[in-house]
Amino acid sequence: MDANLLAIYLRDHLAGSRFGFELASRIHGENGDQPEFEPVLAQLREQIAADRDALLDVMRRLGISPDPVKDRLAWAAEKAGRLKLNGRLRGYSPLSRLLELESLAMGILGKRSLWRSLVATHGEDPRLAGVELDLLTARADAQLAAVETLRTQAALLALR
Repeated sequence: MDANLLAIYLRDHLAGSRFGFELASRIHGENGDQPEFEPVLAQLREQIAADRDALLDVMRRLGISPDPVKDRLAWAAEKAGRLKLNGRLRGYSPLSRLLELESLAMGILGKRSLWRSLVATHGEDPRLAGVELDLLTARADAQLAAVETLRTQAALLALR
């Protein structure tokens, strides 16, 4: 096994988790006054932060340090993603919500793949004893289901 490839892989996912947290924060901030969205978005934001902490713990246990440049680039990429056309010259639109939820779902799919890959490659690694990779995978599945419910509601509001 090439430890360098594992480090790159985990650092890339850590950067993705920064992007996902920033995106979840934005979606929550823009939709916090919507009773059908707010509680689920608040919980997703908290869980995404916890998942990032879990990934940092895995990296620490494996002796892999974060890459601050990748982290800053992920932060900047999320901010740049806000410049998309959404049918309005200024401000948030129902299409913004839909597209952002779809992007969040893609990020969660990637995170689920990360946890599954770690189960397959490092599930028996004693350094990861106590890290509940199966629980993290199951939480990603639940997050996907929650985002899909919100995404469907957002599609109805934006496209109907």
